[in-house]
Order: sequence, then C-alpha cells, then structure tokens
Amino acid sequence: MKILTVVGARPNFVKIAPLMKEMRRHASITPLLVHTGQHYDPAMSARFFAELDIAPPDVNLEVGSGSHAAQTGQIMQRIEPALLEFDPDLLLVVGDVNSTLAATLVAAKLRIPVAHVEAGLRSFDRGMPEEINRIATDALSDFLFVTEESGRQNLTHEGIDPWKIHFVGNVMIDALQSTRAQWERSKVFERLGLDPDRSFALLTLHRPSNVDDGAALATVLGALQKGARRVPMLLPVHPRARAGLSRAPGLIWRDALAREPIPEGGIVCVDPMGYLDFMALMSRAALVITDSGGVQDESTVLGVPCLTVRGTTERPVTVTHGTNELVGCAEDKIVAKGIEMIEGLISRGRIPAKWDGLASKRIVSALLKNAERIKRLYGPAKQREICLDMLSPA
Repeated sequence: MKILTVVGARPNFVKIAPLMKEMRRHASITPLLVHTGQHYDPAMSARFFAELDIAPPDVNLEVGSGSHAAQTGQIMQRIEPALLEFDPDLLLVVGDVNSTLAATLVAAKLRIPVAHVEAGLRSFDRGMPEEINRIATDALSDFLFVTEESGRQNLTHEGIDPWKIHFVGNVMIDALQSTRAQWERSKVFERLGLDPDRSFALLTLHRPSNVDDGAALATVLGALQKGARRVPMLLPVHPRARAGLSRAPGLIWRDALAREPIPEGGIVCVDPMGYLDFMALMSRAALVITDSGGVQDESTVLGVPCLTVRGTTERPVTVTHGTNELVGCAEDKIVAKGIEMIEGLISRGRIPAKWDGLASKRIVSALLKNAERIKRLYGPAKQREICLDMLSPA
C-alpha cells in the first residue's frame, strides 16, 4: 500500500514524525512525504525535521507564504502533478492548516482515498480559518482518526458514516513521549540564562485575531505585563507575530544565545524555538499562556497549567479533563486566572483517554486492516487519466 503524506507547517511536522516511523516498520507500506513549503524558515521547518528524525521529503513544493486563497491555490496547483506521478493508494493529511485542505481537495477530485488525522475537532468559530479547513477536510475524507470523544460526536452530528470514524488518541503525544529523553537533556536553560528551578511562564502567540489586531494585541500584552511582575515570562516569537510585537512597548528582546540572566519582571522575546527546547521549557514552566491548539494538548499531558487566550477551543477535553482554561482577551481574567494557576489554586487535571503514545500504532493498524477496502474504494480512476493527458506535452 502506497501512502502519500502531506505536511506544510510546524504542527504538521510534530504529528507526522511518529506516523512516518510507524509506517516504515511495515514492509507492506511504502510511505511517501510531500512538504508543501507552507513553513519554510529553517527554524520552523528544517530544524523540526532534524530534531524529530523525519527523512527528507520526496518532494518540496516550495509554496511559501501568502494569503489563504493564494497559498491554498498554489498548493493545489503544485501538488496535483505529484499525486498523479506517485499515484498513491491513500493520501494521509494531519491537522488543519491550508496544506491539509488543499491536498485533500485535489485528492478527492482525483478519486484518491483520504485519511485525516486529528479529525472532528471543532471550535464552532468560523472566524478561524482553521475551522473552515477542518470542516471541509472531514467532509471529503474516507478515514477520520479522532483524538477525543468530542471529535466522534461532532462527526456523527455532521452525518459522517460511523465506519469512517476511528478513535485512536493523539499523535502529538506520541511525539512528546518518544522524544522525552532528548528534550530532558536540552541545554536551553543554560543558553537562556534561565534557572530551571525558578518559576517562569512560557508564552506563545500567533493567531491572527491576537497578533494582527493592534487593539487585541495591546490588551493581551497589557495583561501579560501585569502578570510578569509576579513571574518572568518567556516568549519565543512566531514569524507571523514579529511585526506586531516589534511595535509593542515594554518587551525585552534577547538573542537566544545571549546567556544573560532573564531579568525579574517583564516579557523576554526570543527567536522561535526548536521542538526539543520548547518541550524542555514547557515541562518546567509554572504556567503556559497560549493561543495554540497543540500547546493545549502538550501542557495537559505534562501537567502544566495552561491559559488559552481565545474564547473557544477545538480541544474541549483539555478543559474538561486537563490543565487548560479559556480566558479570551479580557485583561482582568488573564491576570486573575494566571495568579490562581501559579499559586496552585486550580486542579492539574488528568490525561485524556488514549493519550498514551500509541496513537500512531492504532492509525497504521487501522489502515492495514482496511488495505483492501482502500484499494477498492474508487477503483480505476478515469479522472486521473484525464489529468495525465492534460499534463502531457502536446
């Protein structure tokens, strides 16, 4: 069975690493990897491939940045020839970025079966571009691998056939657990001049609603700066947030290799972190403040209190079972909840079902079990023959 996997952005790399390793354990699977180039900065791409031991992609589409429409369109245009050339039995996509949706749309029109890992998650906020990507990808997928029970419920409510839905757990936790020995040895605390036994908060901000809107960013930073009077805060800066943050007053910008002590009070901004360094920091943080989906999952398993500066989450199990609290962008709520978490007044929660580091094994096992069904789903694809004719030289 030939399985072509598509990745494009940093969260995809974390999710795909354990899946590629598990697929390579089976002689009956030929795994192929296409990198769309949605994230192309070395700190956001090449470093993750190296740290997570992901083999170089078979194809890099080198799409780069752009508006949602331009980026999605470019990926669709460039991935079609790759799908036609490799002619996989199955396309496997992860997460909810533009690369996920674009590849799914092309595969569906070519009558190539699609498997979606991390399916069924819903924030019920269509103002989030990722929510549109999730809904459309799930509607077109043939195998939907869900991380939590809410995913199954959402898909059932949307009319997805039950046989397509598989509750397998969370592949991000597979990556976290399998690299634990590596990130526990990280020297990031020495490089940053940060005492691992000293309380600090770890921040991530990258959602357009938080970093592109000047008023919203000012509100969030105002709350964080109040909190920083109690505990120092470290902010690895996502490339899309750099422009907004560079204009914000009161931030301390630091070279990641400066080896200078983190000052008392204030928010210290550093360059983007690799996966291993970031996990090391998160595991020792007194508090995580984020607008990321994946960080909500990882902090839950690490038992680290998490404040999510959004009004909704597509990962409700991190709230009902884990360490996560939604605080929106209200300054008073961010400060009050942050203090409660630091002082241990909020429960640390528990690890959700099947978040045990074995999700990749369950996914690959399900695909192997359904190998014959996958090959029979659409049969000979006339549409692919038509597209090949169109691509052939006159």
